[in-house]
Order: sequence, then C-alpha cells, then structure tokens
Amino acid sequence: MPHPALAAGATAVVTGGASGIGLASACRFAARGMTVILVDRREALLEPAAEAVRQAGAPKVMTSAADISNLAALQDLETEVADRFGGTDLLMNNAGIQPGSSLFGPLEAWEQVMAVNLWGVIHGSRVFAPRMIARGRPGAIVNTGSKQGITTPPGDPAYNTAKAGVKAFSEALAHELRNTPDCRISAHLLIPGFVHTDLTRGDRTEKPAAAWTPEQTADFFIEHMERGDFYILCPDNDVPRELDEKRMAWAMGDIIENRPPLSRWHPDWAQRFRDHVARG
Repeated sequence: MPHPALAAGATAVVTGGASGIGLASACRFAARGMTVILVDRREALLEPAAEAVRQAGAPKVMTSAADISNLAALQDLETEVADRFGGTDLLMNNAGIQPGSSLFGPLEAWEQVMAVNLWGVIHGSRVFAPRMIARGRPGAIVNTGSKQGITTPPGDPAYNTAKAGVKAFSEALAHELRNTPDCRISAHLLIPGFVHTDLTRGDRTEKPAAAWTPEQTADFFIEHMERGDFYILCPDNDVPRELDEKRMAWAMGDIIENRPPLSRWHPDWAQRFRDHVARG
C-alpha cells in the first residue's frame, strides 16, 4: 500500500537535497506529483538540483540555503513552507557531513559534525512535527542514520556518536508520535549501506563496484517506508542484510556477554567474530 504521505499534492521537505540520497529521493517524490522543498547550504548546487526535480515531475519546487544546524533558520524555513504551501507532509532530515575525526583531535570537527548530523535532525523534527501533527493529515518524518551509528567501528568517533544519537532520537520520536492522540505522522530511520555520494566519493571519479547508487537507495527506502518499516536497513553490492545482522548482533553481544567494547576489532576476539560471521 502506498504511504499516504507520498501522494500527489503533498509537500516534501528534504535537507541535504541538492545531491546524493537527498536529491534521488526528492526526484522520486516529484515523480509522484509532490511539491518539493530542497534545503542545502551548498547554494551553487540548488538550482541544478531544482531543475532535476522539476524534470522528474514536481509541480512546485522551492529551494533554501538554510543552515539546518541553526534553530532560527529552521524555524523560519518551516514558517515559509507553511505560508507558501500550507504545511509539510513529509520531512526528510537527510543532511550530513563527514569531515573525519579522531578522539582527541580538533574540537571543531566534533562540533561541526554534531551540529549538522545530530542537531540538524533534532531541530528539524522538533520544529516541523508540531504543525504536521496539528494539521491532522497523514505524514512522515524520515531521519537518515548510518550503520556506523549502530556498530560504531573505530576511525571516526564524532560521526559514529552523532549517528548513534540519530538512532536513539528517532526511536524516541516514533514512540512519541504513535502515542500522540490523533497523530497521523509516522517516523522512519533510514540506514544506508555503501552509497556513492559526495560524502563517500573521496578522490574516486567512478562508482566502486561495491557501492549502490543514490537512486537504488531511494527506491529501497521508499519501498520499505511503504511497507511500514521503521528501521530501513539498506544492503549494497558488497554487504547483504545477513552480514549486517551478524555484525549488529555481535555489537549488542558485547554488552550481553560482557566482552570488551568494540570486540570485533580486539585482538583477543577478532577470530571469534570471524567464526561468528562464518556460521550459517
């Protein structure tokens, strides 16, 4: 069954919408006849993205260079969308950055990642949800998380911490919405696999064979949103769902079995993890 928020005439707000998963999703919304608001602080990318969304079928497109880490900017954006289009039916808190971090490295990197990847999601949900609920229309809030926020591998602790926060916040949001009387808003946590986007491209000029395209990710996300899934765990061309499940189960097992944290990468436990993955 189609999700009722994904309907012609509905309005979608997509942060990080000028490229990657955000733009691919926006084009899918446009193809359904939805009005699309693209939010991205990379102003040079906004008009080309808007043209792609128009070509995909959006009857109306608005762009905004609002900084989603800025609460006042998001409040102004929500008011503008309400004034121009009546309100928001689908909010996709998708914007994210990954400049890299180390545990005792520059504080600025931590602050930037937390401001965009975590506070952007929190601010977006808290600013947009009240009017979405009050309108009484069916709607959805989609927050883009990461597998790194679940298995928290070594190497980029700021990003992992922010995305772990997105998971916890989104779970709380789903609980709040389903227990709010007369609320018709669903929540969803998008957990991408390896996707070839500006965030992951690096110096590569071609998509790695292991990666999905943003379009594949958008199609998978919408299919599973329409199934009613909260946890939208995406595979890719290298890691199937079965392997993701084993990695996540092992991470939770560190707590249950009182293993060292991140035991998957601990020399005394690495072989046992490999054995765990190898078992059918």
